Order: sequence, then C-alpha cells, then structure tokens
Amino acid sequence: MSKTENSEEAIELLQQLGLKEYEARCFVGLTRLNTGTAKKLSDTTEVPRTRVYDAIRVLEAQGLVEVQHSSPQRFRAVPLSEAMETLRDQYEDRVERLEDTLETMDIVEEDESEPSQQVWALSGRDSVENRSNDLIAEATDEVVLVLGDEKLLTDDLVAVLNELDPSIELLVGALTEPLEDRIRDEIPNATTFRSGLEWLHGENAAEGDTAIGRLLLVDRSTILLSSIMPESKDEQAIFGKGFGNGLVVIARRLMAQGLLLEHDPGR
Repeated sequence: MSKTENSEEAIELLQQLGLKEYEARCFVGLTRLNTGTAKKLSDTTEVPRTRVYDAIRVLEAQGLVEVQHSSPQRFRAVPLSEAMETLRDQYEDRVERLEDTLETMDIVEEDESEPSQQVWALSGRDSVENRSNDLIAEATDEVVLVLGDEKLLTDDLVAVLNELDPSIELLVGALTEPLEDRIRDEIPNATTFRSGLEWLHGENAAEGDTAIGRLLLVDRSTILLSSIMPESKDEQAIFGKGFGNGLVVIARRLMAQGLLLEHDPGR
C-alpha cells in the first residue's frame, strides 16, 4: 500500500470515528509534520487555508492537536499513542451513550400473531461472532459448537467458552485435526471431537465452493449456522430460537457426528 493510499485510509477511518473530512485531513497531515503553519498544512493536505483554522479549533478542543500562539501560529499533533487513546475513549463513550439511549426508549408491543419459531439472517464476521458469543453466554444446559475454519477460533470465542458454568455440557468439534488440537489446548473444559461433517466441505471441495463456518446449538432450542463466502471471505449466518424437537434432534445428531457415543452427554 502506497503512502497516499495509507493517508486516504487513515482519513476515511477518522471520518468513521466522527471527524469531518477537513479535520481528518489536517490531523493526518500533522502526523507527517513536526509542526506546521496553516499555510504549510494547507499545502500538504489541500485543505483551503481558511478552513484549516476551523479544523484545528475542533481538533484542539478534542485534545488531538496542540497550538503554539506565535506569529504565525504553529500546530502539531499530540503523540500518536495519546491521540489513539483519546479517540478510543470518545468512541467508547459514544457507544455507551447510544446503548443507554436505546435501552430507555419505549418498546412497541409485539404482534401477538407473530410465529414463535423464526429464522433470521445475519451478515458480517463481527456480527455473526458477537451473536454467537451472546447465544453461548445465555446457555443454561448445553452448548454444541462445530467450527469449520481455524480463523473463527478467536480470543473472544475462547474466553466466552471458558467462562461457561462447569455444569453446562460443552461439546466443540472441528473439521480438521489441527483445529481440534487447538480447541483441546485452549478450551480444556470442552469435550472435543473431529466432526464427521467433512462431506459438507471436504478436501475435494472446489476452491470456489462456499465453506462451512460455524454450527451452533444452544440448549437444544437455539440454532445458528454460518458459511464463509468464497470470494469475499465474509461470514453469513442464519439463526433462530424455539425450534421443535424434531429439527433439534436432527441438527444435534448431525453436529455431533464424530463424537463417540460414550463421550456424548446428550446420548
């Protein structure tokens, strides 16, 4: 990635964190300078000189830029570690305020005719992982999880699984032996097994085929199934709660393929 591409990506990310374009451009410009005047910063960033002062005032108020009141005025970015901590604090504060606001909003009563068994779709690896972790954390009896991709065994997932109450049966399967070894090492309280679901995406699968991501069954009533898209490598999932015994029995038996009967608490 070129320096120009790095700068543009940094500017875009700063805008996603709440800065306006000129503010983001001035901050990125100052990270490349020891100090700079409005003219120098305008030449470097292509931000109109009159707008540089407006952007600097905002950045200074946010604790991201220091100003030397000389003639002409000179500006510099605060140390990078300090700036990142400031931005992180601001972002977390906004998320907390958003959560508080949404939690206090009035809830519109649900339609009583709405069916109890529903299937929903979810896209994006972060979204799918967050939903999976939330479902696992809500478990009271049993968690059956099969992972088809080693990248899905993240630190957050490992932490959630290790934090489960010891009374909850935890079965974790993998489609490959190396992944099973990792699961055994990192989640010692789990009953691990080599899943028999290779036929869904085995070694002979074509490169462009959709790959299995994760299969999750919680308390024999909540199901989440995900796949990895071949081109984007993004994760998509379907999930639902309150399923009848027939579907749950079939799903659980499929997911536990490869687990010896005497090691399966649910059989």
